[in-house]
Amino acid sequence: MNPLMSLQDLRVEFDTRHGRVTALSGVSLDVMPGETLGIVGESGCGKSITALAMMGLIPNPPGHLTEGTITFDGEDITRAPARRMRQLRGGEIAMIFQEPMTSLNPVFTVGDQIAESILLHQDISRAEADKQVVELLETVGIPEPAARARTYPHQLSGGMRQRVMIAMAISCRPKLLIADEPTTALDVTVQAQIFDLMRDIQQKFGVAIVLITHDMGAIAEMTDRVAVMYAGRVIEQGLSDQILDDPLHPYTRGLIGCIPVLGRAAASADRLPPLAEIPGVVPPLHLLGKGCAFADRCALADDRCRADRPLLSAAGHGHPVACHHAGVPA
Repeated sequence: MNPLMSLQDLRVEFDTRHGRVTALSGVSLDVMPGETLGIVGESGCGKSITALAMMGLIPNPPGHLTEGTITFDGEDITRAPARRMRQLRGGEIAMIFQEPMTSLNPVFTVGDQIAESILLHQDISRAEADKQVVELLETVGIPEPAARARTYPHQLSGGMRQRVMIAMAISCRPKLLIADEPTTALDVTVQAQIFDLMRDIQQKFGVAIVLITHDMGAIAEMTDRVAVMYAGRVIEQGLSDQILDDPLHPYTRGLIGCIPVLGRAAASADRLPPLAEIPGVVPPLHLLGKGCAFADRCALADDRCRADRPLLSAAGHGHPVACHHAGVPA
């Protein structure tokens, strides 16, 4: 089976007050039809820039896609004309952003905004579009959909607004749905409802999903494969079960260790503390050296790590990882 979307050796740079800074370096990812790919990492690791690159939304200036290719459904869209990207966006490729209130227009009803997306990509009448709006709102679990279509974004709860965003995203039956931290501002009960809704939509329409998150719990619940990102690079990737059961990179193990487990005992010789943490923060991209970007936060780091940046490779391991001490316990 060929990938639905493929990123190969992608490099994205930004002009900043510190000069030209590399935000993505050598990122390669495949999204297969009908699967859910998770992209996980802390804030500042390059997850959202990867999503914007997939959508052809890197702002230029100051952003520049300087190397690599993006292929969608067999078509090279790396530098596709703006008109072609407008056809793809919202049509075959859709995106759910993490904060609906910044994505929905406050002066138009939610029904008008969903209808606008439908009319942009389908040759139908406004009456037919309005009918589809009600059907979409019902599909995403919004009660009294006809009445809700006439409401404004501020009149809806956070969970309802996110459901509206999902309705808008699936309005033209996309092949790929990119969800950028879709449950960040929602409480845990609503988060579970949104994830259930995304699974139902995937089963109903066969859409492939890219889930961008910092939450390893969401990765465990939702994804088939996962790519772990750090400082603009993919540092580990594989099947979700492989990554969760046998993490090879110290950063991945740190992310998993941050997941709270009900009833987990206090630290002992063979048990983790109730809540672990990764010391330090993601380094500023303009200060990255030649070695591993995680070295200053890693208990295993040595002189080789600080001088020689490891490459992503599966050699000698069960799945690709970029670490000189892959699999070595801290």
